[in-house]
Amino acid sequence: MGLFKRKTVLPADIEWLVIGLGNPGKKYAFNRHNIGWMVAVALCGKHKKPIMSSSNLYYHSILRIESKLILVAMPTTYMNNSGEAVSAIKESYNIPVNRIVVVADEYNFPVGKIQLKSGGGDGGHNGIASVIEHLDSNEFFRLRCGIGKNFSAGEMSDYVLSDFDKNEIEERDTMINKAVESIETIVTIDVPRAMSLVNSGDLWDKIEENKKNVNSLN
Repeated sequence: MGLFKRKTVLPADIEWLVIGLGNPGKKYAFNRHNIGWMVAVALCGKHKKPIMSSSNLYYHSILRIESKLILVAMPTTYMNNSGEAVSAIKESYNIPVNRIVVVADEYNFPVGKIQLKSGGGDGGHNGIASVIEHLDSNEFFRLRCGIGKNFSAGEMSDYVLSDFDKNEIEERDTMINKAVESIETIVTIDVPRAMSLVNSGDLWDKIEENKKNVNSLN
């Protein structure tokens, strides 16, 4: 399958679990509903780690961000049953709920906007609802990625299962990069500061400033 290679996962001291929500299969790969999968794939790609399949519940990769060992997973149980996979991973690796980040689409946000939050309800998102149900807790982090709300009453299901428009691709890709940087931030610094940097947009200013400083030294 190319990117997806089978490999046995060895026991590891996993400190964070990052879940990219979406549906398996080529026809769903670039749907708005699969933005969580896209972010997970981009995160693994940035850190040059292969995505493997070790069960019928999820694809996964293990990577290190600074000193933190992270398990990145993409449930293959389909969106509405995402919690089944998340619960299984949590139990296998004994990961606390407050060390889980779930990346999901948010139609109440325009394409490009992201928000990091902890706790709360499911907001009408079936994948989040499933995770809450199976974990019996809502105290995990959600990285909400905007997909826009360009649909009429009764059209939401078709909309979230549609691909991004051509004129949204650039903004989508920028959002994916920001989501990856958000994940890297939350797992490496204290959570309140990470949330403040992401939700205020200050994180991107700091990243640009660091890039300029590096370039000035070259």
